[in-house]
Amino acid sequence: MKTLYDKLWEEHHVSQLDSGESLLYIDRHYLHEVTSPQAFEGLSKKNLTPWRLGANIATPDHNVPTERGNNFGFNEIKDEISKIQVIELDKNCNKFGIKQFDIRSSKQGIVHVIGPELGYTLPGMTIVCGDSHTSTHGALGCLAMGIGTSEVEHVLATQCLKVSKLKNMLVRFEGVPKENVTSKDIVLYFIGQIGTAGGTGYAIEFAGQYIESISVESRMTICNMAIEAGAKVGLVAPDETTIEYLKKNSMLNDDMFVDAMNYWNELKSDEGVKFDEELIIDISKIKPQVTWGTSPEMVVSFDDNIPTPSNSASDDIKNILLAREYMGIDSEKKLSELSFDKVFIGSCTNSRIEDLREAAQIVKGKRIAENILEAIVVPGSGLVKEQAESEGLDKVFIEAGFVWRDPGCSMCLGMNPDQLKPYERCASTSNRNFEGRQGYLGRTHLMSPLMAAFTAINGTVGDPS
Repeated sequence: MKTLYDKLWEEHHVSQLDSGESLLYIDRHYLHEVTSPQAFEGLSKKNLTPWRLGANIATPDHNVPTERGNNFGFNEIKDEISKIQVIELDKNCNKFGIKQFDIRSSKQGIVHVIGPELGYTLPGMTIVCGDSHTSTHGALGCLAMGIGTSEVEHVLATQCLKVSKLKNMLVRFEGVPKENVTSKDIVLYFIGQIGTAGGTGYAIEFAGQYIESISVESRMTICNMAIEAGAKVGLVAPDETTIEYLKKNSMLNDDMFVDAMNYWNELKSDEGVKFDEELIIDISKIKPQVTWGTSPEMVVSFDDNIPTPSNSASDDIKNILLAREYMGIDSEKKLSELSFDKVFIGSCTNSRIEDLREAAQIVKGKRIAENILEAIVVPGSGLVKEQAESEGLDKVFIEAGFVWRDPGCSMCLGMNPDQLKPYERCASTSNRNFEGRQGYLGRTHLMSPLMAAFTAINGTVGDPS
């Protein structure tokens, strides 16, 4: 008997190496502007070309400004390093013949958003990208993982990756969630329970009543943040929900789709198979989750007290003190006592159409609080932006005082103009709250789009219901 991860591994295993690692065949390789320039340079120096052109898909996302307008050009990127990286991606894709959705394309967007929505991510694939949140694609039953720049070059040249096999973890989310509790809350709670190293060395398969009940987009949010629990891979077995998603998004013709569907239906862990680790989490009592510190594991229910040294384990005291100091948390006991400066709705975690719909329902007919200096909404792709505008969501946000942006990674990381200033406090739907992640000395609180939207209106964390 085998797990889903074991099956995908064996189907793509090429050979065992003397080092103990294996050579794994890669079906899909996503590229962006930050981790690809040196890889392409390495190819050129060795007079190599990509082994299988059609396996590679590229788009600029990390460095691109999200205020671009209709006639935006490379020269309008103000930061020189960012400009060079975007230009180099364009040059290399043209030089080697790689399919790119460039900065002027209506389909440009965050690589982990455009891959599934354009039909390039399909169940059963092995997928890599020079970005840790490649685990997102596992929501469609893929073995997907982030790689480094040298590995990007290796995959381009050989269509294979040198990698060690992971152990198997099964996480079952059982129960029915409370009102206003989303997949972001569930995965934040999970990370808080096992810690940011709890999944180290594992591929995590997510299953259970809750997973079966949610959309592919919500599953993407959970798989996206598997990496924040220390895992390299997060995945969900394909089911009818997956098939319906693919009927709308895949590029397969009818005959190919039927053949593929027969294969996809077999992509699941065998009944009774033994995992190395198994967890069952009752989600029925979980409340909306918000991080308070400088790591995704530093998370509490929105109405819980913020941890202090006096009510924490002795080995946590130093980290708690450092996190409280960095986050500017002095005597405050609850998150609701903190005043926020900015709100960011976007990132590869929460920038899909269902995320924007949830947030829009909260802000419709209201105005952002006076203490909120800026609230931005950044769709994950050109197609998401187009869909949202066709539904009038852009107008809902703009009328509430939000700024409506063009697609990109935006404020998820400080590599483009969307950054926090020192000591600004941000309600963010992104995936990491590390020190300086959103800008030098910026203070990030991770939460769901629903809670971020409420924080924009309320001025601080509270009960959305």
